[in-house]
Amino acid sequence: MIKQKSKSKQNTCYNELPTKVSRKEFNKHISLYLSKGKRGPNPKISYYKIFNYILYVLHTGMQWDELKTYRNEIHWSNIYRHHNRWSKDGSYENLFLRSVKALHDNGELDLSILHGDGSNTVAKKGVKISDTQDTSINAVKKS
Repeated sequence: MIKQKSKSKQNTCYNELPTKVSRKEFNKHISLYLSKGKRGPNPKISYYKIFNYILYVLHTGMQWDELKTYRNEIHWSNIYRHHNRWSKDGSYENLFLRSVKALHDNGELDLSILHGDGSNTVAKKGVKISDTQDTSINAVKKS
């Protein structure tokens, strides 16, 4: 009896948010777009580790002050400070826009499925007015 080689599934899943990135991925795709401090001492740990701690907190939904770092290498407030700065200075937005552009340029951007946040969803159960301006409840009832 001859065994056929089974085709291995690719582990790439584009429907899940990353919970950790490798150092190689971080250096190639992410570090270029995160702002670095111009004054003061350098962080005690690498931006790679800081970014992965941020991903961990965002993935688990824990409070920032509950974050336990490996051997207390850095205080949770320093991780939050980097996250807050990157949020406010546009680093995350720039990272997102550049990654979408890179996917588009490589022909890997799939727009066949888009998930909305529901902000334009018309309310049910007899609501006469929509919270979102210019959304017609009557047009939805007819369809």
